[in-house]
Amino acid sequence: MSSRKERLLDHSYDGIQEYDNPTPGWWHMLFIGSVLFSAVYGAFWHFSELAWMPKDALAREQQKYYKLLFADIGELNADAATIKQYMGEADWMSFGRSIYASNCAQCHGSEGNGINCPNLTDDHWINVKQVADLYTVVTNGVASKGMPAWNARLSQNERVLVAAYVATLRGTPKPGRQPEGDVIPAWFPAGTAGVRDDSKELASN
Repeated sequence: MSSRKERLLDHSYDGIQEYDNPTPGWWHMLFIGSVLFSAVYGAFWHFSELAWMPKDALAREQQKYYKLLFADIGELNADAATIKQYMGEADWMSFGRSIYASNCAQCHGSEGNGINCPNLTDDHWINVKQVADLYTVVTNGVASKGMPAWNARLSQNERVLVAAYVATLRGTPKPGRQPEGDVIPAWFPAGTAGVRDDSKELASN
């Protein structure tokens, strides 16, 4: 009993006297080890060139996925004929819509009606004169308008397919940003062999 009294601390709070019971040595070792580990961990993941990031792992998995996904179609050409062909492919347009939703909708609106970037549903276009120009704009961006280049972020096929999806938005006007630019000819003028004439019909596929 006397040994316990000797270990009582002199001060007290609200009449309660504190017992001198320090944390064990292993707890201190764990604490010091955690601090040292956090310093090494932070230095490695934030400053070392050898560190890998979750986005790198995601990129590798995406490459595997796209390799399987595009196995049957290979690498798509960025021309009007290819864009026209895939505008009528419902499954691929669903894929193009998902790319648009992830990368374009925040500026152009979920329906293409424009937020702080041009409305894509009317017939007025600023940097596009023909359907193949959609791919060029997606690839190179428009620096003067604040649109980034997507050539380093999206694969060739993704850019072709999202360009085809954007092409289907034309002729489906929705309330939003006012028209900008010039009215341009239809993507596929009437009488063009093997090409549909009605962009609205394409958009409905």
